[in-house]
Amino acid sequence: MIIKKIFEGVFDEEVHNSFLKFGRGDFKNKFMVAGKKQATKWAIKTGPEFANFFVKNCLEKLGEGKIAMKGVVISTMDLSEEISFEIVKKKNFKGIRQLVIDTEVDSKEILDFMEKYPKIFFALSFKCDDFELKIKAKPPKNAKPGKKDGEGPKVDFCSLKTTDENILKELFFDVGLNWKEIKINHSIIIEDIIYPKDATPEEMRKNSKRKGKVVRTINLDDVEKVSEAEFEV
Repeated sequence: MIIKKIFEGVFDEEVHNSFLKFGRGDFKNKFMVAGKKQATKWAIKTGPEFANFFVKNCLEKLGEGKIAMKGVVISTMDLSEEISFEIVKKKNFKGIRQLVIDTEVDSKEILDFMEKYPKIFFALSFKCDDFELKIKAKPPKNAKPGKKDGEGPKVDFCSLKTTDENILKELFFDVGLNWKEIKINHSIIIEDIIYPKDATPEEMRKNSKRKGKVVRTINLDDVEKVSEAEFEV
């Protein structure tokens, strides 16, 4: 998970790619998470940044075999010819292409596709005995403010109900699982952009590094905790 990697000092390609969209500045309300402990499982809601993480981890937990799945695969490329499973509809608006699916899909096929195209957005919903994943079938947008004064943005793009502690330990890596209710918010502060020398414009865009810090604010059972981690990625 990207935030966990940053706090552990792991700056790999996944973290680099996820930060390319940020310019200089302070970007609030990112990688938001809200969780509640229920009688037999956890109910987790997050922003869109966790969509691919959830899809990948849930499919890996499921193992081989087909599963009923619906949602959209979103990209700037036309990938319809590479997909062997049924596509219900194709959408294209201002260069953003959406492949709508509602069918049974082999889990390995999706995982292989995610491995080949890690920058594609997989907004897919499916379930099995150990989890139920729901992701809004639309391109991600910034969270809207709450209706009440002082209320933070609503966290509801991804919804996961699960008994799998491994996924939870990735999300809540620094607080454990001994809580009833938790909310986590992040500010991404980009202090500088470092561009490679003697590179083409495309290489500069892909290989430029962001330098700054992540401010992680946790509200755990009404107790607030703030921590920071620096990065150059």
